[in-house]
Amino acid sequence: MGAPEIRAKRIYEQAHAADGTRVLIERIWPRGVSAESAALNQWLPDLAPTAVLRTWFGRDPERFEAYRAAYERELAGKKQAIAQLQALACRRRCRLTLLYAPRDRVHNHAVILADYLQRLLWLDPEGTEADTPLLAKAGHRARAVAQEVTHVGGA
Repeated sequence: MGAPEIRAKRIYEQAHAADGTRVLIERIWPRGVSAESAALNQWLPDLAPTAVLRTWFGRDPERFEAYRAAYERELAGKKQAIAQLQALACRRRCRLTLLYAPRDRVHNHAVILADYLQRLLWLDPEGTEADTPLLAKAGHRARAVAQEVTHVGGA
């Protein structure tokens, strides 16, 4: 099995079957979006950046690299939520779409999280590049975590 495809998409865009597993990674439900139109498989608000970090960033592209580093430090402390997301990445069609609200498609936390997950999936436990994704090596653990995940909405 190859690495799961992980991509970021605005929650305001129409849901498609090609999205695979759809996960909202916003702390607060996006304004004007119904549960039906969101077509979510999961909502993981704990993976959103903290309010302090988000406020500091202020959607300023000049601060994006520092924001990336700070957000990745936050993610490193969210092992349970990351494990849930990794498990979802390998479920069904091995395509995971991270849904976010900001208008900026380049400078947002979903882009950072997608990159972070891709790096995690291709590293072995010692942090070196692996021949196969980490989830393929530890598929049984990924399936166990996936079973713990409570689904919101679609299949």
